[in-house]
Amino acid sequence: MNAFLISLCQVCLVILALIFLLRKVKQPYIVAYMLAGVLLGPQLSGTIVNTREIEAIGEIGILLLMFFLGMEVEVPDRRSQLARPVTMQLIKIILSVLFAVLAGRLAHWSIVHTLLIALLFIFNSTAVVAEYLRKNGELSAPLGKTILNMLVFQDVLLAPAIILLQFLGNSRVTWSNLVLPVTISLLVFLLFRSMRNRHNVQLPLPVSELQRDHDLQVFAGLFICTGFGVAAELAGMSSALGSFIAGIIIGKMKAFRWLEKSLLPFKVFFTALFFLSIGLRLDVEYIASNYATVLFATLLLLVSNSILSALTFRALKYQWKESFYGGALLSQTGEFGILVLSLAYKAGVIDYRFFKSGIAITALSLLVSTLWISVSRRFFYHPLLHRQIREG
Repeated sequence: MNAFLISLCQVCLVILALIFLLRKVKQPYIVAYMLAGVLLGPQLSGTIVNTREIEAIGEIGILLLMFFLGMEVEVPDRRSQLARPVTMQLIKIILSVLFAVLAGRLAHWSIVHTLLIALLFIFNSTAVVAEYLRKNGELSAPLGKTILNMLVFQDVLLAPAIILLQFLGNSRVTWSNLVLPVTISLLVFLLFRSMRNRHNVQLPLPVSELQRDHDLQVFAGLFICTGFGVAAELAGMSSALGSFIAGIIIGKMKAFRWLEKSLLPFKVFFTALFFLSIGLRLDVEYIASNYATVLFATLLLLVSNSILSALTFRALKYQWKESFYGGALLSQTGEFGILVLSLAYKAGVIDYRFFKSGIAITALSLLVSTLWISVSRRFFYHPLLHRQIREG
């Protein structure tokens, strides 16, 4: 118990110090959490040795983060608002696949490695991007809404990606593995369609009793959030998508308006642990021994993904400044990239060296992308916001 308390105290102290430091340079707290994971990992200070437990607990942070985003987000009330992000994501997928094929030919990669690279380009970090937009108050902006809907569509595509990896790994694929994710995806689409014009959902629940009983509030909220996450996970989809859908439904119910205040401390703590776990995934020794390859690949990923995403925004008539900022937001490969690499390695699709390189590049892109987003916002999007406010 004493060792646990000492480790927890060190974690809090390091995060506090990094937060105060990063506040002076106006960087998001996400960077502080990830840097704390690097500093406290087993390869540097050794404060945190058992990283798997932190990673497992940190997954709860993703569920709560997406749950709160679902409560805050405005579901598009017109078909055109939903069609635009879907169209943009499809364009981005096509560009990502074409770029991966070109890079694969130049580097003489196999078809399997080329497909995995394409998947890493397709899946961005919902957690990093959504939290950054929320911190800057841009979730309700037109660009923020479009990007968030694109990220949700990416989460829906996780199930087909897992099925593809099962085929590549020669795993047994049953009809239930194929039909169930498609059915759930269709239900998600129908849910969005039914919720877009509804401003309030009534439930036969005693609202006053719920508001008075704080214990009931907390555990009911946690059950709803994790329950939807488990249901989505069992259906072969992302648990984060399940909690996001739960947040959308709960956000339409007056009986659960107390939920945000009740779960906010849990959300802050577990979200910090999730980003801490990303920092723990950075293998400092491997990066040091292969720094040229890892750094070049990370830089190539950020730059090329930014350009591909910016071209996607520009294709839908966004201004160039908005397009560059949107491209920076979608420059990294996300936490689902780590999942895809892990599944591919377990299925024997890739070797250990490719797996380690992919994990290092993914984690490093998550860390560096926050700085790249801040720079892009300062030079491209921030002046545009000021001009829009003055004109309004």
